[in-house]
Amino acid sequence: METTAAFDGFVCLDCGERTDALGRCPDCGGRLDAIYTEEAGDPTVEGVWNCGAPLPVGPGDAGGTEPGGTPLVDCPELAEEAGVGTFYVKDEGRNPSGSLADRGQALAVAGAAAAGAEALAIPTPGGSGQALAAHAARAGLDSQSFVPTRAPFVNKAMVNVHGGDMRVVEGRYPDAVEAFEGHKGRSTRPFDSPLVHEGAKTLLYEVVAETEPDHVVVPTGHGATLYGLSKASAELGVAPTLHAAQPAGCAPLVEAFESGGEVEAWETPDTVCGAVEIPDPEGGDLALDAVRESGGTAVAVEDRDAMGSAVTVAQHEGVGMSPSSGVAAAAAWELAEEGDIGSSESVVVVNAAEATAAGDVLRSHLMSQGV
Repeated sequence: METTAAFDGFVCLDCGERTDALGRCPDCGGRLDAIYTEEAGDPTVEGVWNCGAPLPVGPGDAGGTEPGGTPLVDCPELAEEAGVGTFYVKDEGRNPSGSLADRGQALAVAGAAAAGAEALAIPTPGGSGQALAAHAARAGLDSQSFVPTRAPFVNKAMVNVHGGDMRVVEGRYPDAVEAFEGHKGRSTRPFDSPLVHEGAKTLLYEVVAETEPDHVVVPTGHGATLYGLSKASAELGVAPTLHAAQPAGCAPLVEAFESGGEVEAWETPDTVCGAVEIPDPEGGDLALDAVRESGGTAVAVEDRDAMGSAVTVAQHEGVGMSPSSGVAAAAAWELAEEGDIGSSESVVVVNAAEATAAGDVLRSHLMSQGV
């Protein structure tokens, strides 16, 4: 694999072995993490490839539809309502395919292309499949997404629009994972590719280029974003408090946080926030460590509160927020009410995806309120 000068290989987070191979640990099948010989550069808002973060690979043939450079929206009215100093929304819906997944999939595709892969594959609740198809198309690679039937129609349609192959699997995300096992393409699933969380870490570089937040609230599924942000915190020498937000119908990290134990699979997931309905998160332990080590917490949010918060953000600030991201907005309000976010402190809520993919869900919520 053709790499950057800063890249010094991967280390297995499970057994500690070093490798240059992209994927899973060749010794134990564990999760890999990139290490570097160079420190972070000055953070900027110029996109994933130019944000100042050390990365294993450059854009290569995958360049041109660069993710990142998304706006950090100052929301003074929401800050006043929540009773905090400053309330920001990092609007990842502005990425090329409309979600935070663009960051990780752009790097995963670039790394796979540099390693000589010709075909890529992923099981996904929806958004990551769309992102993979878009970036694979740019790199001239084949892609296949294994998508549950309940994934948003827009995500499924756009996989095909970008030229990706798609298998729609009856059921929920775990059913898509089961169908995905034994695929022939290189996997770009979080933690199957260590470049996914490397892409996620660039979000914090962009935030810090504009402000150094006291708190960051993250809608959490696999755990790759939280782990990536914790890695960025260490690289940048900043220490925001990280909080995990999950829907009450699928909250394995919250359950582990509250019990003081380890993350265990959620037995019966049931939430309209499908993008974060990940009952057995591959990086759950890493995300939980990131929360605990930063002094943060994990919050479970009811679906109605998530949808209501997404609508509030849209109506007050014009930012189209997905229901799954509304989980983070609702969690931020709860953290403020409980005093976990102080009246003079700043908070960044990550809007992981645009609202339009799940516009029917939000509209149904409004109709239930008599709108």
